[in-house]
Amino acid sequence: QLVESGGGVVQAGGSQRLSCAASGMILSVFSSSDKAWYAQAPGKQRELVAQMTSEGAILYADSVKGRFTISKDNTRKRVYLQMDSLKPEDTAVYTCRISSKSYGTDYWGQGTQVTVSS
Repeated sequence: QLVESGGGVVQAGGSQRLSCAASGMILSVFSSSDKAWYAQAPGKQRELVAQMTSEGAILYADSVKGRFTISKDNTRKRVYLQMDSLKPEDTAVYTCRISSKSYGTDYWGQGTQVTVSS
């Protein structure tokens, strides 16, 4: 149900915007869901990078605070991750997650690779 796009190779200091499309999701489910982006670097466990709750509360991992921004577009049913001032250590597979306790749903995307070259 979730399709990410926007990954690729970028130089350190550059920017990249990831998009997560939930086109097949009912709007009410999308609107009432928590949205999140996770990153899994080579040889490491997947970790939470940014989260936006259904109430609008936002949190970021300490490593990306001030550099990454999570946002959503309810009309288009998309979640975005704007990544600025990228560092080589940001290199990872980034995966979108949309989950709703109210509806009992938990969807993950397939992941998109972001490689930051030094």
